[in-house]
Amino acid sequence: MSNLRIGTSGWNYPSGKGTWNGVFYPPPRRRLKGFDELTFYAEHFDTVEVNSTFYGQPRPDVTRAWAERTPQGFEFSVKLYQKFTHARMFKERLAGALPGQARSDAALLDALARPNATDLDAFRRGIEPLASSGRLGALLAQFPPSFKDVPASRDYLAGLLRAFGGYPIAVELRHRSWSDGIGDTLSLLNTFGAAWVQIDEPKFRFSIRQNYLPNVQGFYYMRLHGRNVEKWWRHEKSEDRYDYLYSAGELKEFSETADAAKRLVKKLYLYTNNHFSAKSVANAAMIKQQLGEPLEGEYPREFVERYPELAGVVKEQTWLMADG
Repeated sequence: MSNLRIGTSGWNYPSGKGTWNGVFYPPPRRRLKGFDELTFYAEHFDTVEVNSTFYGQPRPDVTRAWAERTPQGFEFSVKLYQKFTHARMFKERLAGALPGQARSDAALLDALARPNATDLDAFRRGIEPLASSGRLGALLAQFPPSFKDVPASRDYLAGLLRAFGGYPIAVELRHRSWSDGIGDTLSLLNTFGAAWVQIDEPKFRFSIRQNYLPNVQGFYYMRLHGRNVEKWWRHEKSEDRYDYLYSAGELKEFSETADAAKRLVKKLYLYTNNHFSAKSVANAAMIKQQLGEPLEGEYPREFVERYPELAGVVKEQTWLMADG
C-alpha cells in the first residue's frame, strides 16, 4: 500500500455545509435510500481531515460509526478541539454562554478556558475507536495567526505535544515569527516527533515562510487553503475565503513536492481545504492524477461539467433519481 494519502478537509465541512450537494453529492431530494456521504466519499479518497472536532469534542459513538462506514485502510486526521489551540475564540464563545456578570469576569474566563486533564481524557476517549480500528491518521493542532513565537507560546506548545505523546501530531503555525526562528521551532517540533504542517494560503507581511521540506521522518503533512486574497480577511461568510480553484499549473508545485517528500517519510498526508462548492474535491483529484495515483469512484456529470479539467480523467456517472 502506498504511503501517500490525498484527500480533503471534511466530507461535509461544518461552515460550508451543503455546498457539495448537487456538485459532488446528489442533492437530498435525489439521493437513493440509504445514501451516506462518508461512505460515498471513501469510495473516492482514502483519507479525510475532520474539522467538526474543532467545534466540539469528538464522541466515541460518533467516531465508532465513522470507522464502521469506511473500509480498512481509510484514515481520519482529526483537528484538535478549539480549546486546545484557540484560547481567544473559545473564551468568546464561552462568554456568550455564561450568565450576566460572569461574562465580564476575566479571571473566571481564563480559568474555564484553560485545557485540563478532563479535556485531554475526553479527546482521547473520543478518538479511541479510530485508533483501535487502525483508522486514525494524525492529530492536527492548528493555531491562529495571533499565536506568535514567544516564550509562553513555546512552553504551551511543548506541553500540548507532551500531553498528546503517543499520537502522530501535526502542528500548523501561521505567524512569521515561527519561521524567523526556524532553528528553535524545528528543535521543539523534532523533540516530540511532530510534523510542521506545510501550508499554502494568501501571503501577508506576518505570514509564515516555509520551504515545504519534511522536518521529521515519521510523517509529512500539507494543507492547501487556496489563494483567495480578496476575501481572506474580508468576507460575508467564513467559507467565502476558501472559494478558490487551483489551476493544474499551480498544483504542479505541490504534486512534485509530495512526490519527493514521500520518499523521505513513512507516510504523507496532503489535504485540500478550499472546500467551497467541492473545489477541494476537484483539486485533490487533479493532484492524484498528476502523481499517477488511481482515481477511484464515480463522479456525477454535474461535477465534471463544473470542473472540465477532469473530463476524461475521472469516471463519470449520472445520478439516479431517488424515486426511480
